[in-house]
Amino acid sequence: MHIKSIIVDDQNIAIKRIENLLKGYETIDIVGSFSNAIEAINYINYLKPDVVFLDIKIQEISGFDIIEKISPDIVKPLFVFITKHNEFAYKAFDYFAFDYIIKPYEDSRFYQTIDKITEYKRKEGLVNLQSSLNNILSIVQNKETIENKKINIKSGNKIFFLNLDVIKYISASGYYIEIFTKDNKRHLLRESLSSIIKRLNSNRFIRIHRSTIINSDFIEEIITSNYGETDVKIIDIKPTFRVSKGYKKEFQELMGVK
Repeated sequence: MHIKSIIVDDQNIAIKRIENLLKGYETIDIVGSFSNAIEAINYINYLKPDVVFLDIKIQEISGFDIIEKISPDIVKPLFVFITKHNEFAYKAFDYFAFDYIIKPYEDSRFYQTIDKITEYKRKEGLVNLQSSLNNILSIVQNKETIENKKINIKSGNKIFFLNLDVIKYISASGYYIEIFTKDNKRHLLRESLSSIIKRLNSNRFIRIHRSTIINSDFIEEIITSNYGETDVKIIDIKPTFRVSKGYKKEFQELMGVK
């Protein structure tokens, strides 16, 4: 098991300390260290690390800005904040931070975090999970009968197939996506929306927002306002779903409305 890591801090001495602490772990590879936040964002999107160690304030950009600017097309890494700013701890966990270490910190505190990351990766089987699933599915999946009808869901050590007909909508939730079905069940997957919509491979599923995919079979109403906003009402779901500007044109074309 190899865990790819990136370090982001505008203080070289802080970067060097993390690099030295990680030298004792053969399972963790440092694929990049950056003092420039913009450069770090580009390389996170390119290298797709498993974990990112970052400060709260990095020049003119915050660590939260970095998280928000990461491409939605990749599976987000685990984020470990290492900072002197303890006042942002609650906000960090709103961003699904894996851990929050306050500077100055003891080596033992850092090692605790690394041990938790290693155990988390081992239990979840996240390393090479998608390639393993694809290999399994290439054997057990008959594409002529399953394609456009079912999608595979991994639960523990099992893989089951979920009928597309029962999926109402899918939303992003931190590192995961949540699949909601018409029988009020919720399935949690560590995958991006961009990845899942490709696997769905069906025109009935429409992305209407950076964080939302809907099944058009369950649309009850499309509501437009005088301000040009568009909302979608899903059957038996009380809150409506906003169609963002970036997806509005494609949504209208697919639904045949203006």
